[in-house]
Amino acid sequence: MRFLLDAEQAEFGRTLDRMLGAADTPSAVRAWAAGEPGPGRELWSRIAEAGVFALAVPGSHDGMGLLPVELALAYVELGRHAVPGPVVETAAAAVLLAGLPEEGGAAKEWLPRIADGRAVVSLGAEPDALVLDADVADAVFVAAGSEVRCATVRGASVASADPARRLFRIEAGEVVAEDAASAVARATDLAALLTAAQSLGVGLELLRRTVEYVGQREQFGVPIGSFQAVKHRLADALLGLEFARPLVFGAALALAGRDTVASGAGKDVAAAKVAAGEAAYRAARAALQLHGAVGYTEELDLSLWLRKARPLRDAWGTPARCRARVLAQGR
Repeated sequence: MRFLLDAEQAEFGRTLDRMLGAADTPSAVRAWAAGEPGPGRELWSRIAEAGVFALAVPGSHDGMGLLPVELALAYVELGRHAVPGPVVETAAAAVLLAGLPEEGGAAKEWLPRIADGRAVVSLGAEPDALVLDADVADAVFVAAGSEVRCATVRGASVASADPARRLFRIEAGEVVAEDAASAVARATDLAALLTAAQSLGVGLELLRRTVEYVGQREQFGVPIGSFQAVKHRLADALLGLEFARPLVFGAALALAGRDTVASGAGKDVAAAKVAAGEAAYRAARAALQLHGAVGYTEELDLSLWLRKARPLRDAWGTPARCRARVLAQGR
């Protein structure tokens, strides 16, 4: 069986990389963190034009169908460029809405708008959960058990380790669907997978920037990257990320199956989430240590990635919860 990306998928990733590289995402991230969503919404529109959100929307609602492998590939690039906003939650909400009964009309109302980038949607897994960027979202949904409700913001934002991850408490409102356990499970699995992909991208970018820095910074007349201890630290970070990569794409393949419970996709997603989250966090710690005091400064763009690693590691499934799921489903 072939597990490598095909030529079309690889080119899609390169195209996203080039587009985001030319978009000055650090400025959009800083504006988003300051409560100015304008540049982030412009970036959101460009990502939608590239077809990213359409990958989570069925063809019957102007999308391309659910394509988890292509979504994972795209979200690695979103992580590498530190794209702000509820990008994971919007894709997961699309899968959730697509799995609901058509009578409610929520899918017809929101899915075409998600596909073409007109709608930013956020999603919470529990009524008392903190929801990402709920204040700028055009719609907020909360999924608990088998019930899905609309939600509204309740109170001011809650402090986060990453200023660009603006968290809010929500108030559950109108019921959208009551018998939606399967759709909720599929949506939360996709959210965990895409968060893992984002983490992988964050870790890869942290490693790239650190390798570049240690090749320039000198001590005793030579680059610090020539020191054996530095090489070992970077090699450990690289190994973690490269071991996480096939788990992420393997979980995406598993999630592409129709019956995620029967296929064991939930276990695969949980394993990918642990591996990618821990690898990115390890890369962040190495980056901070090897940059020295300059790594702590907010003026350095590195901080935009450093501050994402820990929150992404815990979002949509902490390491402890994911390990427990792997053990429970592996018996």
